[in-house]
Amino acid sequence: DRAMSNEHRSVRIDAEHAPMAELVLLGPGRGNAMGPDFWRELPTAIAAIDAAADIRALIVRGSGEHFSYGLDLPAMATEIGTLLNDGARGRAEIPALAERMHRGFAALASSRVPAIAAIDGWCIGAGIEMIAACDLRIATKSAKFALREVKVGIVPDLGGLSRLPHLIGDAWTRELALLGDDIDADTALRIGLVTHVVDDANALTQEARRLATRLAAHPPLVVAAIKRTMNARIDADVARINRDAAIQNGLLMQSEDFAEAMRAFMERRDPSFKGR
Repeated sequence: DRAMSNEHRSVRIDAEHAPMAELVLLGPGRGNAMGPDFWRELPTAIAAIDAAADIRALIVRGSGEHFSYGLDLPAMATEIGTLLNDGARGRAEIPALAERMHRGFAALASSRVPAIAAIDGWCIGAGIEMIAACDLRIATKSAKFALREVKVGIVPDLGGLSRLPHLIGDAWTRELALLGDDIDADTALRIGLVTHVVDDANALTQEARRLATRLAAHPPLVVAAIKRTMNARIDADVARINRDAAIQNGLLMQSEDFAEAMRAFMERRDPSFKGR
């Protein structure tokens, strides 16, 4: 690995096989859950990849059996709790926290390097929001997806409501966001969340590298220009909707239902919501 791969705890950059590189999610939370280290380190990791002139394609994958369980709620609880206990000033900082958290996904989407999300196992919540920031998405037949924020008392504010409608349409985004249900790889393929499904992890690696090799063979300035042009269609919407969703969360995290959702999550039980 290059030196840049040793600077992070939550991700690893494997760049030995230029012109392709791999961004591997490490956690350290269970299932590569995304905690404070991840949100701090992802923007710098993407910047390092962007600055490596010989890298022309990126594969994004999870370590172990899963892509990502999404937001590491226990690891984030201290930071979120501090804001919620700091009166109006702290609650007003929640949208700013969400904006800082989104910077890594925004960097991934705007990078000159095209990104292929290679998904095996679970891809939940912020995991879906991360793959939505990638350019291509492929999965194993055992991959499973869920946008579960509704079940933990918050609004998806890292791209779930802003990028997904451009990928899978309004109807399926509403179904995933409002129900919080799990979907399998065949459903993900049918709705356009992924474009290829393969048999297993080995086949996923092979297919991701095949696609990365093909991407890397194209003129890099043209590839970057295609990304910029397509991003221009949605950038304003993504920024506005993410900001609106984060403001909603600044209000909703003050609710009794959010506190109940957190208690139920920690106690591994079903929550009982009262609408207050």
